[in-house]
Amino acid sequence: MISPDARAVHLSSLVIDTHVDTVQRLIAEPTDLGIHDSNGAVDIPSLKAGGLSAIFFAVWVPSTVKGAAVVHRAMGQIDAIQEQVRLHPDFLLPGLKASDVYVAHSRGKCAVFVGLEGGHLIASDLGVLRSFAALGARYLTLTHGSNTDWADSSTDAPLHNGLTTFGKEVIRELNRLGMLVDVSHASDKTFYDALEISDTPVIASHSSCRSLCDVPRNLSDEMIKALAARGGVVQINFHTGFLDEKVAKSENTPELFRKMSDVEKVFPNDVRRQAKACREIARHHGATLPQISWTRIVDHIDHVVEVAGADHVGLGSDFDGGCMPRGMESVSQLPRITESLMQKGYSTGDIGKILGGNILRVLTAAEKRAEAGNVHAD
Repeated sequence: MISPDARAVHLSSLVIDTHVDTVQRLIAEPTDLGIHDSNGAVDIPSLKAGGLSAIFFAVWVPSTVKGAAVVHRAMGQIDAIQEQVRLHPDFLLPGLKASDVYVAHSRGKCAVFVGLEGGHLIASDLGVLRSFAALGARYLTLTHGSNTDWADSSTDAPLHNGLTTFGKEVIRELNRLGMLVDVSHASDKTFYDALEISDTPVIASHSSCRSLCDVPRNLSDEMIKALAARGGVVQINFHTGFLDEKVAKSENTPELFRKMSDVEKVFPNDVRRQAKACREIARHHGATLPQISWTRIVDHIDHVVEVAGADHVGLGSDFDGGCMPRGMESVSQLPRITESLMQKGYSTGDIGKILGGNILRVLTAAEKRAEAGNVHAD
């Protein structure tokens, strides 16, 4: 049970999760977010219980899909997200600007934003990026598990030494459009290239701390400091493989990722069966991995605060996309984090920043940069 004081602080805060993979459920099988689904982590009853003011649904397509096909599939996922908003206007609002978060919170609703997970989704075409922006996409994760044609991934052999010339153009266009530059999944060199080029603060939409879990997907202390120096935010990933090395180094983990990567080959051109297979694989293998407590999330928050301060950390759960720790299987359980931070002596102001204020500041900065650029161009 959450204490009344903790619940009051939580519900009065702007609570934002910058990365959930719930759209994969939407395309895997008929899903109505208005109905509670015990097999999922995100639905409207759970969002209400979790006190969410805004949530970013990640659009993801395997990096093996290229060209027009990847654009088509990504468009379909955005449509699936927008359809849920259309079906549930009593609680879900379309998220396009930072101000929408305030509106949603004031009305007891949740703003739904779109994030693009993987630079391959734009098919090396800035026109496609602009089209996604017009449809409401608010960030682009530069890479996923594999290199793109213009950026190196943290989990692939280096090919470009970070960002190519075109990759740098992507960063500049994201700035112009008011979209956030997301360095989760990016190689260290891509990370530093993006920081150098971006005119606005950069985010890691779903990454944790390498000092506590030494995997390439996480950020080192030096990277956290560099991100913070430019005003950016690390959004802590709840996936146990990025929280604790007992999971990351488990002998079962490579098998999980191998099977996930083979889904495209097993079910070619069958998007629904691919999505359903990925979810079943993750569910099955999650039971074989070491069990980690949800308090490990707070350990990673503490670490970023210690390294860079409370202005540079937030929540990017990866709900519906990974193995969650015990006690944090659903978005409904987010108030536990607030209570833990209160027990540790965090001020109400700092808790509000961590829950959503920090990412809202960065989103606002990106919008202002875009508005200033458009005015100047006129």
